[in-house]
Amino acid sequence: MSRIGKLPVALPAGVTVTFENGLLTVKGSKGTLTQTVVGDINIKVEGTEAIVEKTSQTPDANAKHGLYRALLHNMVVGVTDGYKKTLKVNGVGWKVAKQGNKIVLNVGYSHPVDFVEPQGIKLECPTANEITVSGIDKILVGQTAADIRNIRIPEPYHGYGIAYSDEVIERKEGKTGGKGKK
Repeated sequence: MSRIGKLPVALPAGVTVTFENGLLTVKGSKGTLTQTVVGDINIKVEGTEAIVEKTSQTPDANAKHGLYRALLHNMVVGVTDGYKKTLKVNGVGWKVAKQGNKIVLNVGYSHPVDFVEPQGIKLECPTANEITVSGIDKILVGQTAADIRNIRIPEPYHGYGIAYSDEVIERKEGKTGGKGKK
């Protein structure tokens, strides 16, 4: 039995959870999120808590018990507080700017790279070397941040690239430049 799946999800004031015909809907002050639930899983709301239950003891239901509890918790946090990821741009002369609904990245290529905001995501550039990705869907925020990072992955010799603000880039030593020649 899943230890995570057994835990109830606390519902703050203003959050409503409905589960009908395999569709989980969470509404809050920041918006609405939906998730399709497959398998032998049932979600009940009791007062200020939501409980994820298995309707059978199949291996499939056991595997999905903790998954849907975690997804429900992420949805509740998203519609109340939202999610945010920060990326840092590191490189000589590299910069980022917001233009309308897209960000323009000058990151060492011969041309600027445009990245359009996906639906439900807000991109901001507080400084010329920082990008903030925010939204209510944890999965979409993480995927958008990963897509931006993949435009220019950090390299280990100088540290140039787009990295998460809390990411540690392990640096390598360069060539030794002629040692050992006689």
